[in-house]
Amino acid sequence: QVQLVESGGGLVQAGASLRLSCAASESTFSKYAMGWFRQAPGKEREFVAAVAAVAPISWSGGRTDYADSVKGRFTISRDNAKNTVYLQMNSLKPEDTAVYYCAASLSYSRRYYQAEYVYWGQGTQVTVSS
Repeated sequence: QVQLVESGGGLVQAGASLRLSCAASESTFSKYAMGWFRQAPGKEREFVAAVAAVAPISWSGGRTDYADSVKGRFTISRDNAKNTVYLQMNSLKPEDTAVYYCAASLSYSRRYYQAEYVYWGQGTQVTVSS
């Protein structure tokens, strides 16, 4: 059982930056692809970004992918030595306001599908004011 704990959310103004962190409880963290999802009030939870497990565990070798809405503004990264995945969010917009969740999956190729993620964090609130 892997426990994921997000941190780094908060209230910021439009144009500001935040870095979210997601710490995993186990050293097996490195074998999982990691994703960030978000859920805005009244909306479905949606994919934000994902990073593959590193080679040789995954043929994807640390590849990353982003939703179109955040591409060029958000960066996902992982530090396997710290069992942590990050989401650097720059140029934040009010429409980025949501609860952000990190999740772990054994399948990077199916990164868009929430059902593929076996472990989820509790979420961290990000609020961007205009």
